[in-house]
Parts: sequence; structure tokens; C-alpha cells
Amino acid sequence: MSLRAIPLTFLVFVLYNVIVLFSGSPAAETTDGAAAARELLGTELFSLPMISGARWTFTWGDLILIASLIVLFIEILKATYTSTSSLVDHGLSMLVFIAALVEFIVVPQAATSVFFLLLVAFLIDVIAGFTIGIRVAKRDIGFGSSDQ
Repeated sequence: MSLRAIPLTFLVFVLYNVIVLFSGSPAAETTDGAAAARELLGTELFSLPMISGARWTFTWGDLILIASLIVLFIEILKATYTSTSSLVDHGLSMLVFIAALVEFIVVPQAATSVFFLLLVAFLIDVIAGFTIGIRVAKRDIGFGSSDQ
């Protein structure tokens, strides 16, 4: 099995869990897990002054969302290949989505908007992977209509 069969969305899933679940945030001791996760995700990494005079702040949540968008783009590109490893990748992407969905429902630290947007990105990866894979396979084999 090649490395192409491993869904990169798994890395973003792990990144969120490492940052939020294993951060050891002091707020986790005084509040519920979801509030502690929201506080941590809103923690500023850096800020830049803008020409308008405002300051643009970049948070942990922003970092995770940017990583998920980059990974989603790569996963959509991977969906254009037709091979056995791409079928394994689609199946594993579905497992990552199911694991994230269960975590969203069960784990208090996952009840954040950032995690919900990751869940949507994982769903788009699953749907796009299967849709693009079927379309590319039909074109490669020559099934379907001739209007391509």
C-alpha cells in the first residue's frame, strides 16, 4: 500500500486533538471542556498591524482551519487518480469522518465551531472523493454518455 492511500485529513484530526485535548489548559480545570477548548482556540498566536490601523490577529483555530483547507485541496487532487490506493484512501477518509462525527457528538472539547468546520471539510472530502473518483473512472473506462 502506498502513502497516497493515507488520508491527510487524519493529520488535521490529530492536530486538533493534540492542540485541544492534550494542551493541559488551566481553564480546563475551572470550566467545562467545551469552554476551555473555545478559549484555547481563540488564543492569539500573533497579530499584525494593518494599514487601516486595525490589528489582524491569528489564533490556534485559524491555524487549524488553514491546515484543513490545504489538506482538503490536496485530497481533492488525490481523488482524480484511479488506482487501488485511491479506493483505500476514500474508505479511510470515510472512517476519519465517522471518527470525527462521533467525537463531535461525544467529546465536550469537540463542541466548537472550529471542529464543526473540520467535520464539514471531512464530509466534503468524502463526497468529493467518491464523486470525482466515479467520474474519472467512467471517463477512463469509457462508460456513460459520449458528451464528456
